[in-house]
Amino acid sequence: MPNAKVLSEKQAIVAALAERIKNAGAGILVDYRGITVLEDTALRAEMRKEGIDYSVVKNTLTRKALDSLGMSGLDDVLNGTTSLATTAGDPIAPFRIISDYSKKLNDRFNIKAAFMDGQILSESEIAEIAELPSKDALYAKVLGTMIAPITGLAVCLGQILEQKGGSLEPAAAEEAAE
Repeated sequence: MPNAKVLSEKQAIVAALAERIKNAGAGILVDYRGITVLEDTALRAEMRKEGIDYSVVKNTLTRKALDSLGMSGLDDVLNGTTSLATTAGDPIAPFRIISDYSKKLNDRFNIKAAFMDGQILSESEIAEIAELPSKDALYAKVLGTMIAPITGLAVCLGQILEQKGGSLEPAAAEEAAE
């Protein structure tokens, strides 16, 4: 029978892990076997920059946390070396970063499973999500689409003004002189 203190510490870890997973918009379980310290340090730095919580987890404690949240479908991947990346921010970021590292490091760094909004994702869904652009890139595309008609109108009006022999510069110079 385990010591009561050790048992309470493990229960606290399971509760904290369950809370972390519940609050995460997305999460990925990774087999990190074989990566070097330098590669791991670079990965962790990139994860921190994107606001992703990345840590090595114990399989048994993670299984208990996932089971308490109704995600027992992930139990079969919880073996060997396991790390967990979760984020409450941009849900696409961990998929993109881990997928890039997985491609760079080949068989030494593999995605075991992933979840988003409490739903377990298939391998094809994980691959599709990893190919999506970041949230900032999507915002830039939307903003560019919204600004394009206004920019086109401004260019058109400027060309009409030039055709008529007018210019905006003298009017600005007159206003500055007053």
